[in-house]
Amino acid sequence: MKQYKNILVNALVNLGDVVLTTSAIALLKKAYPEAKVTMLVKPVVRQAVENNPVIDEVIVFDYKAKQNSLGKMLEMVKDIKDRHFDLSISFDRKLRPALLCWLAGIPCRVGPSKVFDDKPSRVTWLYTDVVNIDHDLIHTLQAETYQTIVRKFTGLTEHAKPVFARITPEAEDKAAELIGRLPAADKKIALCVKGTFALKTWPKEYFAQVVSDLAKRYNASFFIVGAPGDREYADEVIAAMDEPVQNFCGDTTLIDLAALIGKADLLITVDTGATHIAATTGVPMVTMYGCTLPDRWYPQNDKAVVFTSREDCCPCSVKAEDCPSNPQPKCLWKITPDMVLAAAMKLLDNE
Repeated sequence: MKQYKNILVNALVNLGDVVLTTSAIALLKKAYPEAKVTMLVKPVVRQAVENNPVIDEVIVFDYKAKQNSLGKMLEMVKDIKDRHFDLSISFDRKLRPALLCWLAGIPCRVGPSKVFDDKPSRVTWLYTDVVNIDHDLIHTLQAETYQTIVRKFTGLTEHAKPVFARITPEAEDKAAELIGRLPAADKKIALCVKGTFALKTWPKEYFAQVVSDLAKRYNASFFIVGAPGDREYADEVIAAMDEPVQNFCGDTTLIDLAALIGKADLLITVDTGATHIAATTGVPMVTMYGCTLPDRWYPQNDKAVVFTSREDCCPCSVKAEDCPSNPQPKCLWKITPDMVLAAAMKLLDNE
């Protein structure tokens, strides 16, 4: 097998996908143990890959798809060219990163025939090596799809799990400070209550019921995690609860978040990027899937329990108001508090 020394990985995708691509990068490190691996990412996910055991350097590409960014493109081409990469691997099918690598003259450019849906990639002409993805994307873990790109190119047969950035002492201190705000309790239970869109977001009433029932059975304290934009919604969820719940949305960096969740005894969450960060910590977790399927987005954590109602229309990407069962989408409302409570109790008791 030919050895490469300087590898660029393109992943201009969202947080959850970036975390999942690290499983494929771990395989790259096995295939080319002497290589330097650099990752090209969007600014919002930088912390997930900086100071990461399988990534040596990070390049941040800040652009907006509809803005005139020719100047930024040319600057990035020069930057990439000056680094003398001998291999690039794409984990998305976007034109910009493929074009950057082509213009920079990277001699070996690898990309998938498809990666997110069954539409053939329109940028494969910019690759020197196209990896054919022939499995069912919907019912295959997305991390496995990313790994398939690496396995087919390198000939490896191993599998790997996602790898998150190292937890810094500062993040540990921040997590400890936040935990210190909670009432003293035997159990610390984290909640992630808001998905990136409505059909991922489990009903507020259901979260309130689960918290109420857990509080009756355990001496527990509760807190909600999420992005700054989730804070207002989290306050609405807390207003529906009888128990005191701390709102930590927006109070953490991604590294702080991993440290904080790692200190919890249980995480109850919807399907979101934070779910995949949490999975890398090994925290016991219950995840509710609405319009997405765990077949593809299952958190790679041996202590994870997932629920889905497997509606005939799932997976979908329609707006909540366009859902045939709106205002109570079946994919969400059929996953009842009793189901989640039973799984949560089992995990807490096992711990």
